[in-house]
Amino acid sequence: MDNRTETRDFLSTRRAKITPEQAGLAAYGGNRRVLGLRRGEVAMLAGVSVEYYTRLERGNLSGVSDSVLESLASALQLDDAERAHLFDLARAANDGGRLRRRPVRKQSIRQSVQLTLDAITHSPAFVRNGRLDILATNALGRALYADSYDVPSGPPNLARFLFLDSRSHDFYADWERAANDTVAIMRTEAGRNPYDRGLSDLVGELSTRSEEFRVRWASHNVRQHYTGKKHFRHPIVGDLHVLYEAFELSADDGLTMTIYNAEPGTGTEDALRLLASWAATTHPASQESGFGEVLPKTNRN
Repeated sequence: MDNRTETRDFLSTRRAKITPEQAGLAAYGGNRRVLGLRRGEVAMLAGVSVEYYTRLERGNLSGVSDSVLESLASALQLDDAERAHLFDLARAANDGGRLRRRPVRKQSIRQSVQLTLDAITHSPAFVRNGRLDILATNALGRALYADSYDVPSGPPNLARFLFLDSRSHDFYADWERAANDTVAIMRTEAGRNPYDRGLSDLVGELSTRSEEFRVRWASHNVRQHYTGKKHFRHPIVGDLHVLYEAFELSADDGLTMTIYNAEPGTGTEDALRLLASWAATTHPASQESGFGEVLPKTNRN
């Protein structure tokens, strides 16, 4: 994933999303040959020269100050996720090639993390990395994502399941939203970790095999995904309307724990109880759900 190309496409797609009216430039409307704002209009709003902004949109963020990035984020009306992505792109540009493409490696799950998952008995919970590999779960999490585990080797991957497995269209009640969110999470991760070989390989695979993925990847949308609601249609227990919270593991760079909860007194609460009973007979050992290497606490500082 080339930083200049990523920067160019991100800035041009953000510029195309804003109309002169939205930017307070209604008087500059009329016949226009571009979608959204012109480069000169963005430059004026950001307080930089047209030549300088043109350099930025051509993908050159090297040496750009934080104040210019803030002005650019304001001019393009970036949300929090988009602003963070712009700063990630600038950080990668200013690394000057010091970062290298990282090889795919097996990630480690600390024993205390697995024990924490196992202690959550009434809610599905799992740990994933930035490219959406499921590395560890509790029993309910393993049962919830049971279909995604039908892989020949390696950990199940939520993006691969969503775009390459037809069962995902039944599993995700709002498949379009799930697809948009999934790609936005991956695009965000690509900005944070542009040299992640595993992510690059996954993007290449999905781009080759899925038109749905390819179109969404080209949109350059990013998203922060920490809380909200999801609707699943589980093949065993039916509809599940859950609330979710996602927590970045501060001691494990790049890993996120997600927990799904049912509102008390709902059909989803009953369905999760049924799913727990099914999981107890189908996948009784929580160790079956871990795809990261589980390290004892004594092996970590």
